[in-house]
Amino acid sequence: MTKIIPAIMGGGVGARLWPLSRETHPKPFIRLADGKSLLQHTFLNAAALPGVERVLTITNRELFFKTEDEYRGLNVSGIESTYLLEPVGRDTAAAGAIVTLHVQQVFGDDAVIMLLPADHMIREGDAFRAAAAKAIALAGTGRLVTFGIEPEYPETGYGYIEADGENVVRFVEKPDLERAREYLASGRFYWNSGMFCFTAGTMARLMEEHCPDILAKSREALLAARHSSVASGLRIELDATDFSQVPKKSIDYAILEKAGNIAVVGCDIGWSDIGSWKALADLTQPDDKGNRINGDTVLHDTEGCYINSSERLIGVVGVKDLIIVDSADAILVAHKDEVQNVKQLVTQLKERGHEAHNVHRTVHRPWGTYTVLEEGERFKIKRIEVKPGASLSLQMHHHRSEHWVVVSGTAKVVNGDREIILTTNESTYIPCGTRHRLENPGIMQLVMIEVQSGDYLGEDDIVRFEDVYGRR
Repeated sequence: MTKIIPAIMGGGVGARLWPLSRETHPKPFIRLADGKSLLQHTFLNAAALPGVERVLTITNRELFFKTEDEYRGLNVSGIESTYLLEPVGRDTAAAGAIVTLHVQQVFGDDAVIMLLPADHMIREGDAFRAAAAKAIALAGTGRLVTFGIEPEYPETGYGYIEADGENVVRFVEKPDLERAREYLASGRFYWNSGMFCFTAGTMARLMEEHCPDILAKSREALLAARHSSVASGLRIELDATDFSQVPKKSIDYAILEKAGNIAVVGCDIGWSDIGSWKALADLTQPDDKGNRINGDTVLHDTEGCYINSSERLIGVVGVKDLIIVDSADAILVAHKDEVQNVKQLVTQLKERGHEAHNVHRTVHRPWGTYTVLEEGERFKIKRIEVKPGASLSLQMHHHRSEHWVVVSGTAKVVNGDREIILTTNESTYIPCGTRHRLENPGIMQLVMIEVQSGDYLGEDDIVRFEDVYGRR
């Protein structure tokens, strides 16, 4: 029986979806109206393919714990995970090479790989599985297969595939509106989904022919990788020195535009690459005035707007065709026709050195989360949540002292030479320069308030002596 290995490609910031998407919380982790993230939807679609027992995920190593938490939250049984962790991003050709080499080594040349972006949405699961069955059959004949989405309108934000039946004629970059209309009218073009299906042996041969440098350097990085077991399967950390030397190219440029005999499976699977707020808005049903609402709102004389608020009430009066997105530390207001330019705001934030391009007010860590409640001259107040059984590193700060107050749960604290247990309403003070550690020894979430004071309160003022998560 053919071995089917889905491989999910993480990566990309999703700057057009700021302020919900940040560099440390990229697009795959954005939650939709049903409470699931794009990454979780992708995992569920991959795991539902017939005969799948293992799902690969290739992503940045800094996102490993967040990714593992996303999968754990689904409570899917019978599926093991392999995490291929990149020290730096080297684009989709390198990701495809690493996945291919790993599957070839473990499962052999005939294993079929289903390469799926982590941040696309597929709403029609049955249609996707039917399309996947066709792609798997074609891949078994030695062909590289791509999924073509039947176009609904003349979209200028997608690449296109021209096809003659199941045979790809050419790949086309994002067209202008006039050309997109011509493509739609011809009936010969599909939207390029960025999803692929192939055997490990087929892709290895194509890479050896068209991008041998990418394949060779990826092989070196994989051979030098560190392997370790995790609760859900296997963690493989690629060697940073070797992987950073892999040429940075897309799989489209490195393979698809050069290879022949590529097949396409045309499909209507409720697909979207969620490349803008307009695309995300389309996943929400409109009201009788065309407004699409996610969150608590009150509207008057408002038409055709998308409003997303996870925390606060949003009042909107006398406007139309606006995108309004509220997060804990930033608000976006944009006209629907300008949503592709949201990334320009992210560029400006980077140039100004503003944290809002990189992190949310709530920051995820391997042990839990922290939320900055207030910050001012020489002080910062955080709400800290620590998972049951988790612990922070044994650490020290040069420039700040900290006061910890337990709100709920039980804390095991190392404070200098002392080890103490704190429960609700109890506290401890940690002077600047003192070694300390926080641990949750209980079975419930530990919630604490931390008050920092000092002349520098940046997150980089930390010296780690011991860390169970391997951080320096």
